[in-house]
Amino acid sequence: MQKEKQEIRRSMYLAWLVAIVVSFAACALTSRPAPADINEVLFENQISLSGEDKIDNDATVLICKGDFDSAKKLIEKELGSDPEKLDTDSKELLQVVNDYDIIREQRKEFRDKVYSERMEKLDKYQKMAETHDPNEPNDITVILASLADITELTTQKQREELLARPYVKQVIQDAIDKASGFELEGKWIDAYSNCYIWLASIDPNNKVYKDYAEKIYDKAVISASLEDSPCETRKERYEGVDKEIFMRSIVYLNQGYVSALDYDLMAEKAIKQCQLVGEVMEFPPEDFKKSNELKRSPEEYKTYLAAWVESLEAIQNDAKKTPGGMDLQAFLELFMKVLLLNEATVAIPEPFLISQFSDATLSALDPHTVIVWPKQVQDFEKQMTNEFSGIGVEISKPADLLTVSSLLANTPAHKSGLDAGDVIEKIDGLETKDMPINCAVKKITGLRGTSVTLTIKRPGEDKTRDIVIKRDVIVVPTIRGWQRDEDGDWDYMVDQKDKIGYIRLTSFSGESGNDLENAMNKLESQGMKAMILDLRYNSGGLLTTAIEVCNKFISEGLIVSRVPRPGKLTIFEDAEKKGTHPTYPLVILVNSSSASASEIVAGALSDKVHERATLVGTRTHGKGSVQGITGLSGGKAQLKYTMAHYHLPSGQRVESRDAMTKLGRKDWGVAPDVQVDLISDEIRKMSEFQRDNDVLFQDDHEMSDESVKKHTIEETLQADRQLAVGILVAKSKLVQAEVIAKAKQKQEAENIASN
Repeated sequence: MQKEKQEIRRSMYLAWLVAIVVSFAACALTSRPAPADINEVLFENQISLSGEDKIDNDATVLICKGDFDSAKKLIEKELGSDPEKLDTDSKELLQVVNDYDIIREQRKEFRDKVYSERMEKLDKYQKMAETHDPNEPNDITVILASLADITELTTQKQREELLARPYVKQVIQDAIDKASGFELEGKWIDAYSNCYIWLASIDPNNKVYKDYAEKIYDKAVISASLEDSPCETRKERYEGVDKEIFMRSIVYLNQGYVSALDYDLMAEKAIKQCQLVGEVMEFPPEDFKKSNELKRSPEEYKTYLAAWVESLEAIQNDAKKTPGGMDLQAFLELFMKVLLLNEATVAIPEPFLISQFSDATLSALDPHTVIVWPKQVQDFEKQMTNEFSGIGVEISKPADLLTVSSLLANTPAHKSGLDAGDVIEKIDGLETKDMPINCAVKKITGLRGTSVTLTIKRPGEDKTRDIVIKRDVIVVPTIRGWQRDEDGDWDYMVDQKDKIGYIRLTSFSGESGNDLENAMNKLESQGMKAMILDLRYNSGGLLTTAIEVCNKFISEGLIVSRVPRPGKLTIFEDAEKKGTHPTYPLVILVNSSSASASEIVAGALSDKVHERATLVGTRTHGKGSVQGITGLSGGKAQLKYTMAHYHLPSGQRVESRDAMTKLGRKDWGVAPDVQVDLISDEIRKMSEFQRDNDVLFQDDHEMSDESVKKHTIEETLQADRQLAVGILVAKSKLVQAEVIAKAKQKQEAENIASN
């Protein structure tokens, strides 16, 4: 019976595809079809609007498409601009568009001010260079960073004029020369961070800069992966990496991947990476040299490197001659040839080489298909479940000091006396000054029941103190409000007057559905009339949770379909009526970091089939695929692989950013209805205010201005323009809902009177 149902749904899906093909020409450059007019909804309910009600409704439709100007013109043309002469609904809607004008003007003034300040700084640097001022920045990256800041705010013409300035040309040439010097010494990280990362940002349309930046970046990553860190040695990092795990992965992907594997491209990428590895190993990091892991002397290595590069090219040329292209067997043979060649020439440590070969091979498929090697499994599982054994703190490293950013409620850290703002100087006696954050996390987490000793220094105190904390299972909450109240609980009501709720969902974990339910119930008990769901910076998580979240807002119909490789059945996920909340206006905030499950939720709820939500922000990340996980080597390693693409309820596929970029297109992911782009200064300020509002302190924390920065809702909206516009959209939808409700009551009253 289940199989028959799947076949029926598959036939329906094919019918949808036919319809999409017919209309594709009209919407080829959008991530989804435009929302249907709300009048279709009115027609279905046999409700007719006229006069001011119709104008208010039509204006709201325009606002929900991001066209505030047309909405304002419509209101003023038909009703006038004098609030005293308008009814309550029209007055509120006019206030919405006027508030939007204020926000837009404030943002323009802010951008003009920032642009002016950045240009003044560049002019100052230029004058200092021309007059040989001894205070001129010695570090060229300071000037490059200034240029990058400016180009963020320029048009294409302005950017061309800026890059044509002799001073700017000279700065760029000096940076390239400096980077070349770093490259001659094998300092790839310095070449990238001091030059090419900036050039690619300053002139993003310059393919030479872009390609070379990618190459230098790859070398920098290879070099960094050869270095020991405070939390693990290089040998520990690659422990358990072997050829059998890689070969089993390729065999599995041959049938399980979402499409047929392009072995020629996989081989090309892998060979190129091996050549880069060879070049980097000519200048290995100092600690790698001392370890004697490279079996060749520097002189021998240079001789063998030429043979390595030449032989790799020969292997690839032979592969290209394979009639009809490479298959699974030919690719695995190529892999073994590379390992044998390595043993005979450069003798790069095999686990490291296998890891590099694997990463390049799978990158030819997509960015999300990876082998999780034995040493990575524990961290990977933490990421997937949002659950681990630790103490319950969020840490950061401002001014190079490892600092407790916030506590997590009801955790060992919260109960220990540790507080937000404490500087962690040592972890179990190990200095943290030069310790990367990821290493600090590994040192602080550990087996449940074991203890960790943190040596901390509290602001305002001269002496350090040791705090011993016993580790326990930590489940990181994924639901947050706009601010914590005095008791440390989340405040979810972002607009008390209009009763607009706000819930930020940071990831889709196993507990997210229940936590979201509790937050929504709390808001509804407080009289919530509209809701904002914030999915910005939510990179995804569990598909089952994404479906659970959608179910809270829609009671029937398709949520998402998972389309695997040809020959396998499409899987359809439908909404269920049980547990659906009232259909109050819903706004979803999205940005380029909203990915995977976030795109499923945002896409499904805004799709023309449901039209349940209006999206505000910027285009989503564009992951566009569903990953599966399978165990390797008895569960010691895992393979995360793309098993399907997902389609919205209307049948439209959510396109991958990676794939669309290769085609020169920008219609990946899910597009917002109301576009609100932020510049870096705005993003920085928004993040700072959000972080301040999120902090959980101890109850007896000294409430000084230096340590506590809680912001009012007015300040928060000044800092977070996407949220501010989202609230305006929610208000307009509240007006629309009120207009329709009154029209419905009037219609019912007329029907009763006529009977």
